[in-house]
Amino acid sequence: MNSKKTVILSLSGVLLILIAISVCSYFLQRIETNPPDTIGNTAGNLNNNGLFCETEDRIYFANAYDGGTLYSMNPDESDIKKLNHAEVAFINFGGKHLYYYQKDSTGASGLGFVVHMSGLYRCERNGENILCLDKSDCHTVVLAGNTLFYEKAVTGAMTRQLYSISTDKKNMRERTTFLLNPASATSGGIYYNGTVDDHYLYYMDTATGSSSLVYAYNMWFPTLYDNYIYFLDTDHDYNLCRYSLASGASEVLTTDRVDCFNVFGSYIYYQKNDSEAPALMRMLTDGSNSEVVATGNYSDINITSQYVYFHAFGADTPVYHTPTTGAIDVRTFESAKEAAYANMK
Repeated sequence: MNSKKTVILSLSGVLLILIAISVCSYFLQRIETNPPDTIGNTAGNLNNNGLFCETEDRIYFANAYDGGTLYSMNPDESDIKKLNHAEVAFINFGGKHLYYYQKDSTGASGLGFVVHMSGLYRCERNGENILCLDKSDCHTVVLAGNTLFYEKAVTGAMTRQLYSISTDKKNMRERTTFLLNPASATSGGIYYNGTVDDHYLYYMDTATGSSSLVYAYNMWFPTLYDNYIYFLDTDHDYNLCRYSLASGASEVLTTDRVDCFNVFGSYIYYQKNDSEAPALMRMLTDGSNSEVVATGNYSDINITSQYVYFHAFGADTPVYHTPTTGAIDVRTFESAKEAAYANMK
């Protein structure tokens, strides 16, 4: 009889543990609803690997001085904190959560961190309660409302395909069988350049999945900002141009060959491709007042309200910054380096 009681008690204990695990899993995956017009990061930042993401009071960034792991700070670069041990990119923010692509992270450790698992992840703003939404290799990720759109590497496919998944890890589905960069997302759709028959500008209604032609002109990296699409002209040596969604007019902003660019406020920052005099440049959004920010080749131009961040092409460090507006003043991102060294002790 005692033996039977022991078995019953043991089974009851196992059942309680399973129930507790289920309850914990349920609450871990529960998530607040974002306003429908929520966009997790700027198109310009996402087209530059989404290494910085600004909210109303904090900057979340991949600290290159600490292997690209997730940190946060105030907009003025004070109060820098390490949030987890994962190398991240395409950082997005919505409500109480961050969303990002986690790269394969051999040797990483930490509570809630899954070693060796690259994929799409979610965590709270303090870096805790990490949850894998899709254990896949992926590229550009954007949060629009309560849905994440991302380029997913699909086994057997010739190229990455657009997928979507809800922030609560539900409703994962294939959106296209071709490459579609979702960086320029709105609350109802995505502006993108074609990748199959042409490189024209299209708009996909994310509710219906249907696409419509917006501008029959070959382009790359269409970047939505302030009712304009900024883009690289693939027919004319990658000049930087813009197209007005309001008027339908387009204009050339610079005849420089451009490798990458970003737009914020009244300025465009771009990398000038020139064999004799390459440089990171700055001009007003109408193409006027062009000036050199730094000579040399740079990439990953990410912009926040106070600083523009970039690094030399082919070298993650040092990271440089200059004020987003006002006089150019290029310096190294010393506070991030100091925070990284402090966390390594």
